[in-house]
Amino acid sequence: MNSDHVKLAIAPIGWTNDDMPELGSENSFQQCISEMALAGFTGSEVGSKYPRDPALLKPALALRGLQICNAWFSTYFADGRKEQTVRDFRETLTFLHSMGARVIGCSEQSGSIQGLPQPIYGNKVIFDDLQWQRVAQGYNLLAELAAEKDMIVCLHHHMGTGIQTPAEIDRFMELVDQNVSLLFDTGHVYASELNPQSVMDVLEKHLARIRHVHLKDCRKEVLQQVKAQGFSFMDGVRKGMFTIPGDGVLDFAPVFALLEKSDYRGWMVVEAEQDPALANPFEYALRARQFIRENTGL
Repeated sequence: MNSDHVKLAIAPIGWTNDDMPELGSENSFQQCISEMALAGFTGSEVGSKYPRDPALLKPALALRGLQICNAWFSTYFADGRKEQTVRDFRETLTFLHSMGARVIGCSEQSGSIQGLPQPIYGNKVIFDDLQWQRVAQGYNLLAELAAEKDMIVCLHHHMGTGIQTPAEIDRFMELVDQNVSLLFDTGHVYASELNPQSVMDVLEKHLARIRHVHLKDCRKEVLQQVKAQGFSFMDGVRKGMFTIPGDGVLDFAPVFALLEKSDYRGWMVVEAEQDPALANPFEYALRARQFIRENTGL
């Protein structure tokens, strides 16, 4: 891969989990970003322990040769909370723009069960036609607002949400304008379908509109246990259903090959949420960086 076109980042969720702050509560912001840099990454997404004042965050990152490439943003269009979503989006957009990011990764959280104590392979939300219409109109508006700052809105498909499956990703991408992009997450596609071919199918189908990539692997046996025993998403994370690329069931060689062939330009982000007490985040960051180096030349 061309290092002028593709940059490598890692998400802080391996150090401290935003949804379960007790996971990694002992890991400080300074430790997190120092270990990211030591492992050889040049970018980071935004975690809950990161200062939101650019005057504080920029110098801390610059000392370590890091930059912010994206942040999670929750949307609630299907629930009819358009005004609140747009207001909060403007604030996050301004912050990310000031940090030099070009992408904002959004997840439609209306009816999401990802944070609830119920089976992740259970009765997830299914949007009706009106909800899909609200989502599409909402994301079209966000993309317009982002474009004013020369930024891109990406939909982050996610387990437990109304846009989880390949069919739901397809419907979203068909409904929204062409300037709405996709955040492609290898782990969430596999976890949804438990089929490695589905990962390549989504990548191939939407390649032209993918502007941000999350590299996440899955432990097949853990996911099978999560499904069989009715565990929640959070329980699954604690048990290790996700891991770094090269440590699970997915074959990343065709993923990297297709991204390179298409001349993908943007960030590839290692996002592998685990219990840091069981999976030392620095060790796993080093292993992930070595795997990417060996398989892409980056």
